[in-house]
Amino acid sequence: MLKRLVVLLLVIFSLSFIFIIFIYKPLVEEKPKITVVLKDLNSEYWRIVEAGLRDGFQDFGIEGKIIAPNNLSFLEQVELLESILIEKPDILIISPMYPDYSIPILERFIEKDIPVVLLDTDHQWENKTTYIGTDNVALGRIAGTLLGSQLQPGSEVAIIGVDLYSPDASEQIKGAKLSLEAVGIKIVAEKVNIYSETMIVKKEIERILENHPKVKGLIATNDELALAAFEVIEKYGFKLPIIGADGMNDMIKLIEEGELPGTVAQNPYDMGYLSVETVKKVINGENVEKHIDSGVDIIIKGNAKQRLEFQKRLLK
Repeated sequence: MLKRLVVLLLVIFSLSFIFIIFIYKPLVEEKPKITVVLKDLNSEYWRIVEAGLRDGFQDFGIEGKIIAPNNLSFLEQVELLESILIEKPDILIISPMYPDYSIPILERFIEKDIPVVLLDTDHQWENKTTYIGTDNVALGRIAGTLLGSQLQPGSEVAIIGVDLYSPDASEQIKGAKLSLEAVGIKIVAEKVNIYSETMIVKKEIERILENHPKVKGLIATNDELALAAFEVIEKYGFKLPIIGADGMNDMIKLIEEGELPGTVAQNPYDMGYLSVETVKKVINGENVEKHIDSGVDIIIKGNAKQRLEFQKRLLK
């Protein structure tokens, strides 16, 4: 009798175990698969975006893959999209390098019922699920207001930018002009679409200083330009407020050390995290807005140390 009971219990246990495995297996297989294509995975900015994405994958139960082309190659990004299309992820998140030229292949994702979320770089493409990133006109307005607060009406300033991949820089400049002109600041030099190589940027800054020796401040559409400008201005013995856009660690260090009064910064970590949070909503059948603003921060000496420590932790 005891033997039969033991055998019966073993059979029940075995069947229960098989049943649990049977139920558990499809749950694992149903974990949403998301592919993210960034512009780069080597620079500080994109590594922080990546950190936000990975935290989002963990928090929202997403199986995510993050890839990027080498050397900012547009053609390689297109090749990556071709291979991803074959893999058929549940959703694609992409920061397109040349949005106008990326749309044809992105349309092919839509044809296969794969929603496409634009990250960091927007485009007036009606079939996108949403754009998540910075409102660049707003960023420019804040940059112009911050610079204007350091100067007097009638002061002369310069603007430099690189706009090779998207209209982001042009939108920043548009916003900056609105704020600067509103407080009577004169924009005496504007150089857009310069090559981002440090030596070329420095030569352009030197020309601006030579042609406009009364310049009292400068706005750059990214921190690489801002840091190059700082080196030139320091070399000439000047001390001018310089406003960047990315919140890179080297820029924040200059603020913490008192070399610069402040800057504005995008929120790359939030950009990445919000993208995954939004994708989860899409998967759950929820409606999402067509434009999700990841915000802009003003960095000054009072909060520079905290921001720097946060970003250093993300980059470890």
